[in-house]
Amino acid sequence: MTAQHHKAEAFRRLHEGRRCFLTPNPWDAGSARLLAGMGFAALATTGAGIAFSRGVPDNRVGFDAMMADLREITQATELPVTADLEDGFGRSPEAVQRTILAAAAAGAVGGSIEDASGDGDAPLYAIDEATERIRAAVEAARSLPFSFLLTARAENFVCGLPDLGDTIRRLQRYQEAGADVLFAPGVWKADDIAAIVASVDRPVNVMTGLPHSTLDMRQLSDLGVSA
Repeated sequence: MTAQHHKAEAFRRLHEGRRCFLTPNPWDAGSARLLAGMGFAALATTGAGIAFSRGVPDNRVGFDAMMADLREITQATELPVTADLEDGFGRSPEAVQRTILAAAAAGAVGGSIEDASGDGDAPLYAIDEATERIRAAVEAARSLPFSFLLTARAENFVCGLPDLGDTIRRLQRYQEAGADVLFAPGVWKADDIAAIVASVDRPVNVMTGLPHSTLDMRQLSDLGVSA
């Protein structure tokens, strides 16, 4: 097995049994090495952090530049790396598939696709279109010769549309489309997190360090959070 295969298997094992673990966010090779040295089991790149390190706004790093930065991060550490792949760098399912395959080629063993559209008038893709994009990402991930974990993101709360019911409906649809992990960034209330976990049968990620969140790792684990 290749080093990437071993990283992929290690990353999948971390998600088994919904054991809660923390994946910090490197933005370059140096921060990846620093975080790896602190004892974390896996890393997750940050699209916003990479953008800010380049002096540009979030979601303004182009496809080629993002893949180059991702490759530098994966080559800097022996840890599994999952990538923030934003909206897949294109609206079409084919664009999303290209991004998954490119991330894998850059050394990632997982990646997330979000349903934020970047359109101020319609911040989220319609649920059917968003689901089709996740389905395409899953197909690309399954075509790889190793286990690539696909995380589907429902962006309601970070897009100013904090509708828990719609968030859950979206995550359920993404689960049906084959996503391995589910994520609703911006959700921080314990009751909301518990409702999401109870509504799906996939590992659920939660973003920590939000201004209003006071939940520690033990409390998140008790709620059923995976990472």
